[in-house]
Amino acid sequence: MPARYALYYAPPQDSTFWQKASQWIGRDSATGEDLAMPEAIDVPPSRLWAMTQSPRRYGFHATLKAPMWLTPGHDQDDLFTALQRFCGRTAPVPVGRLVPRMLGGFLALMPETQGEALADFAANCVADFDALRAPMTAAERERRLQSDLTPRQTALLDQYGYPYVMDEFRMHMTLSDQLPMAEHAAMLAAAEGWFGPVLADPVTIDQISVFAEAEPGAPFARIADFPLQGPA
Repeated sequence: MPARYALYYAPPQDSTFWQKASQWIGRDSATGEDLAMPEAIDVPPSRLWAMTQSPRRYGFHATLKAPMWLTPGHDQDDLFTALQRFCGRTAPVPVGRLVPRMLGGFLALMPETQGEALADFAANCVADFDALRAPMTAAERERRLQSDLTPRQTALLDQYGYPYVMDEFRMHMTLSDQLPMAEHAAMLAAAEGWFGPVLADPVTIDQISVFAEAEPGAPFARIADFPLQGPA
């Protein structure tokens, strides 16, 4: 079966941010290496490992274009060519500072304030690459509908294959699976302590990273980064 591709924002691979986030989820998706969980936080490593299964599989990221199969007749080279064109005309996007927050019961790093420039950039990523996205199957649509979507989210799902886009987009970098309410405060405190030094500086999206799932259920691998090079 062909690979499935996702377009993400991910910090530079040589940054402290990427290294600390990869250690938090227990895997570096650029190298494929499993990592020891942090011990300098008030969460047992075994518990952190258990609650980061989904982030570990998908890799540390913020979604710009959700995982997709390519339309028949298109391949990875076509995707990369489209990315080069898009990134060549698109300027880096200021995000501001990220902070740990709970979102729908899971822990994530999110912008203090999501600005219009970020929302417009994310919308352009969704729309510009949609011609390369193979239509979702009936089974995929049914699985998505089990998430109790609003009518607007269902309409976006049918148009773009993913419900949390356009006016429903909220930038987030997932740090956990669904957590019981009793753990929310402790996990927020742990994330603030672990990520505090790197979250002091504002974030700029200056590249789009391609992650690929080689076969269904496989962990996503970070396979390429495309810098944003358009005029400010």
